[in-house]
Amino acid sequence: MSILVYPTDRAAYSRLTRLLTLGKGRGGKAKCILHLDDVALYADGLIGVLVPDMPDDACAVQLRKMAGVFGDRAYVSLCLRRRPNDQLRLHQLSNLAVKHGVKTVVTNDVLFHEPGRRQLQDVVTCIRTRKTIDDVGFERERHADRYLKPPEEMARLFPRYPEALARTEEIVDRCRFSLEELVYQYPEEALIPGMTAQESLEHCTWEGVKTRYPEGLPDHVEKTIRHELALIETMRYAPYFLTVFSIVRYARSQGILCQGRGSAANSAVCYVLGVTSIDPDTNDLLFERFVSQERDEPPDIDVDFEHERREEVIQWIYKTYGHDKAALCSTVTRYRAKGAIRDVGKALGLPEDLIKALSSGIWSWSEEVSERHVRDLGLNPEDRRLALALRLAQQLMGAPRHLGQHPGGFVLTHDRLDDLVPIEPATMADRQVIEWDKDDIEALKFMKVDVLALGMLTCMAKAFALIREDKHEHLDLATIPQEDPATYAMIRKADTLGTFQIESRAQMSMLPRMKPRTFYDLVIQVAIVRPGPIQGDMVHPYLRRREGKEKVEYPTPELEAVLHKTLGVPLFQESAMKVAMVCAGFTGGEADQLRKSMATFKFTGGVSRFKDKLVSGMVRNGYTPEFAEKTFSQLEGFGSYGFPESHAASFALIAYASNYVKCHFPDVFCAALLNSQPMGFYAPAQIVADARKHGVEVRPVCINRSRWDCTLEQIEGTDRHAVRLGMRLVRGLATADAARIATARADEPFASVDDMWRRSGVPVASLLELAEADSFLPSLCLERRDALWAIKALRDEPLPLFTAAAEREARAIAEQQEPEVELRQMTEGHNVVEDYGHTGLTLRQHPLSLLRGDLAKRQIVTCAEAMTARDGQWLMAAGLVLVRQRPGSAKGVMFITIEDESGVANVVVWPKLFERSRRVVLGASMMAINGRIQREGEVVHLVAQQLFDLSTDLSSLAERDGSFRPPTGRGDEFAHGSPGSPDSRERPVPGVRARDMFVPDLHINTLKVKSRNFQ
Repeated sequence: MSILVYPTDRAAYSRLTRLLTLGKGRGGKAKCILHLDDVALYADGLIGVLVPDMPDDACAVQLRKMAGVFGDRAYVSLCLRRRPNDQLRLHQLSNLAVKHGVKTVVTNDVLFHEPGRRQLQDVVTCIRTRKTIDDVGFERERHADRYLKPPEEMARLFPRYPEALARTEEIVDRCRFSLEELVYQYPEEALIPGMTAQESLEHCTWEGVKTRYPEGLPDHVEKTIRHELALIETMRYAPYFLTVFSIVRYARSQGILCQGRGSAANSAVCYVLGVTSIDPDTNDLLFERFVSQERDEPPDIDVDFEHERREEVIQWIYKTYGHDKAALCSTVTRYRAKGAIRDVGKALGLPEDLIKALSSGIWSWSEEVSERHVRDLGLNPEDRRLALALRLAQQLMGAPRHLGQHPGGFVLTHDRLDDLVPIEPATMADRQVIEWDKDDIEALKFMKVDVLALGMLTCMAKAFALIREDKHEHLDLATIPQEDPATYAMIRKADTLGTFQIESRAQMSMLPRMKPRTFYDLVIQVAIVRPGPIQGDMVHPYLRRREGKEKVEYPTPELEAVLHKTLGVPLFQESAMKVAMVCAGFTGGEADQLRKSMATFKFTGGVSRFKDKLVSGMVRNGYTPEFAEKTFSQLEGFGSYGFPESHAASFALIAYASNYVKCHFPDVFCAALLNSQPMGFYAPAQIVADARKHGVEVRPVCINRSRWDCTLEQIEGTDRHAVRLGMRLVRGLATADAARIATARADEPFASVDDMWRRSGVPVASLLELAEADSFLPSLCLERRDALWAIKALRDEPLPLFTAAAEREARAIAEQQEPEVELRQMTEGHNVVEDYGHTGLTLRQHPLSLLRGDLAKRQIVTCAEAMTARDGQWLMAAGLVLVRQRPGSAKGVMFITIEDESGVANVVVWPKLFERSRRVVLGASMMAINGRIQREGEVVHLVAQQLFDLSTDLSSLAERDGSFRPPTGRGDEFAHGSPGSPDSRERPVPGVRARDMFVPDLHINTLKVKSRNFQ
């Protein structure tokens, strides 16, 4: 039996949220365990409705308890079950209720809004119970009656109980509570004893001024600070600023790299407090984007921390404010196309391989599986169960799936937080979340502190540590030399793989056209490759003006003052606001409302209500109607995706720092980036290949020299360093085992596999992982198979007799003397396959260099040759698929990055070709592209006309050695195999080999390359 509970007033609501918090704390994540005794403790002001099943003795006991707990606020539900004797059941329930003094009320126990959703409800039940529709039995609904019925229908179904029907309105009248009654109180922060929060903030601000402006505070900056402090006092936001200041101060005291961004960069107070490093005076940022009286919304300060150390900051917040006054927001995770097909397919009993095939051909989260895609898979789209699965999956998309954690949005309160919202434990230990997401928080005007994680800050912190230890130089974000010519020269060449923000293919394509030379150029570069400026048609006008191909004109001096830095093109959200304020007479608050109304993901009424005011205001101020209309259409076009200048400035600072380190310390950058994985655009294989291209020596994982992280080793006779790959790259190896190995070899390196095993105490399974990663070769000169053979002789427990002998003689003694065995070693290709399989990269030859003879015979050129070909040339190139991108602003165009031994090539796939070759585009690990070169300045693309899946070629890689018999290349290739696959007559005869025992169909020896798909 269940009890429905409704609060009648604000106090009752708080008791309800505390009750739920109690149950969730007891039950753990996604569970709530409560007893009637618990309800009795919090029942004051709550209405309770018992939902019984049968009118038996247990029901009578519960009714008696309900009357005792809730008094005249106790009700019992009358609802149909659509089973035999339903009317008799209702009659007996009504009599029991009268006997125990409990009022009856009609309910419907609704599960779906209309009868057609019954099938979807059954599938959701299967997903929840983890059963198929064939096995779920009576756990699913027996009928489709539990839908939302109109009042007339309810009156028809319950004609004998008019009092119970009327009590629904009675309950509504008694529940007078509204969420608008919730009054949020921010914690009273007063960092300095004897001072108020405002006085503490002003004191800290003027102290910070001495640090930021040691040579004296300019008058205009002082005026700005005083204006901001006065506004903060009026809006009573001082405690919020002090909270963020104390969090940043704590992080820096622990050596945790952090950087404020977002709207905070618009504030001079945040700058002098050290929350952000962006000087709003030099960047001319707009304070009204951050705080304004008309906006009447809490300020939004985002602070990024190293992603590996952010948990320290989170736990400090919990410790400082208490678990009853601090919690993270939630995020409602909704079903997307792949997840919906996966869950619905399992519920309907579809085979796992069929589900995988269906979901693997989906790109965007809202995409439907087309009939053509189903037929391409060799399936019948008219099959009833398959068609039903696809239809129900489409209905399920967008529905909530589960409650997750917000990346870092903290809600802090002065009083108990569970008086406002239920709190539940998170999946992670020592964390708790509230049931509201960030939009709910904003709607109720709660203040939220964003404690976010940024992988590049972890990378930069590790890079600065390596520079300090191995290069004996001291650098940080504040002391990196500014406007370094060599760094900007590297950026202009688009040599930015692995750096922050400007590493994507779209950014790399834009860099040679933008040619950044100053920090503000970098700010624009970060912001311009975004859907907003692209949709608003601002990118090309800006580039033409920058290159001198188009004249820069400003109708009025006021507009020139606003847009001179961006050559008359409003690239930022702040630009839109300034244009509205200066040219159309908007106030700061109205300009911010304009910005928000253009953001479709927070639609608040549309831009139409601002259009007349903006256009008429500009015309009244001397602008032509045509110019006013054009300006508004630009703002409208990019409003929902426009990038704030404050964000762009904060990101540009980290982007510059990462490029500076890559330019001057490529070895350090490579090691730090590998130590910060997973993050960024590229996999370790591309990071290492790029470093080697820059002259960095990269050394393999070694059991005697590698630590967990990648390290720098000085190259003998030089002041240069090589990067030693760390054991973190070995797949399946535990951190604790790597630590044991490093500790055991501290005094003396390992002399043999047996010596390492006994001294380190590492289980044999971990040694196998290291051997398969070929980490015994560098120091013990054991090839992969020799190391595996030696490990096979080990046991998980050493024999006591030999252990005693080893301790007595204090030297390594093998457990048993094995005869010398000479094993057949792996081919070069097999070693490459194993390298990729166990470390994700290889320091040997690139896989395609072993296949180059075959590819050349098919007239497939290298990526380098393709990217240096003349404009309009037709050719065929092939490579491993690294990255797939299909930006929302690209109108269905897909961009693919492929790689071979010579470098990378950028491929453009038009929407029609994507639909025709969907399986190749989304499923191929190695791809051949027949197409035409498109060259625009230094930006080169291969526009695909035909695509071929060469993944099968990788299955022959394990048989390849450095030199192999060149293919015969017969003229009748089309009769024996399609382009992109070997000649069928040259394939090895199926059968079991004497030494390499494996089932060919399992593709154990096939190179597996995991591409990065950015949707």
